[in-house]
Amino acid sequence: MLYAITATVFVAIVLLTWAAIYPYLSRRSVIEDRLEKFAPKEVNKVELTTEAPKWYDKLSQLGSVVRFSPKEQTKYTKMLVAAGYRKESVFVFFGSKILLTCALPGAYLFFYALAKGGTFNNQSLLIAVILAIIGYLLPSYWLYHQYNERQLQIFHTLPDVLDLITVCVGSGLSMDAALIKTTETPQFANDPLAKEIKIATMETRAGKPRIESLRDMAERTMVDDVKAFVTMLAQTERFGTSLSQALSVHADSLRTKRRQIAEEAAAKTTIKMIFPLVFFVFPALMVVILGPAFVQISKIFK
Repeated sequence: MLYAITATVFVAIVLLTWAAIYPYLSRRSVIEDRLEKFAPKEVNKVELTTEAPKWYDKLSQLGSVVRFSPKEQTKYTKMLVAAGYRKESVFVFFGSKILLTCALPGAYLFFYALAKGGTFNNQSLLIAVILAIIGYLLPSYWLYHQYNERQLQIFHTLPDVLDLITVCVGSGLSMDAALIKTTETPQFANDPLAKEIKIATMETRAGKPRIESLRDMAERTMVDDVKAFVTMLAQTERFGTSLSQALSVHADSLRTKRRQIAEEAAAKTTIKMIFPLVFFVFPALMVVILGPAFVQISKIFK
């Protein structure tokens, strides 16, 4: 019996140790990740548009039944587009809000009725109302999260994209060719900013002026730095200044802004650490330090 317990403990320790060090052993280096981004990937020539699932159409129909205010609908439409979704997804978004508002309290009341024999009290009704509010706000919270994540990704990618555009323009390419070359780079294959630039170049090929296409791109992304980039291009074309120099200066300013944001976030960590220290670390230290003394004092007064 002792040998079985020893073997079990040994196996458990080995498994826990392996689980702890496996992420570090399987983690790839930064150089390998960067080389993989530059490696050419196979792209299918023919892309078929998949049919939307049935639940997507059902949610869209449910969202189109209930009429929201035009101001709220316009607000959520812009946020969905900035988060990387189509304008038609706003009805699916409204449908999900209605569905969760009814489903969460309905499921709670159903299981509560099964457990209590069909009787409800004020507390259960209050919880159902709270669940309905949570169900209504949950899609909005998810949308805000997607919107902020995409904006942050575009903000961090913009200086690198501007550097590549600067190199292309300095090598003799036009602005349109530089934008197309940037979107074809494997490093920015799945980047949201590269996708937006690709849409703008397609609109330019279709006959739309380049500045208008880029302004529409800035409106879709709702990123202030992208709007500043488009304004800089418009002023450069109007006054005839050096495009490569303007791009390099703008990229340096964005990189400086990104470094300042990182320094600000690092400076805030000291204040944010106060609450975990006060509520979690200091009480444990007080128990460890004063615990033995309290035991000895209690023994004296017995």
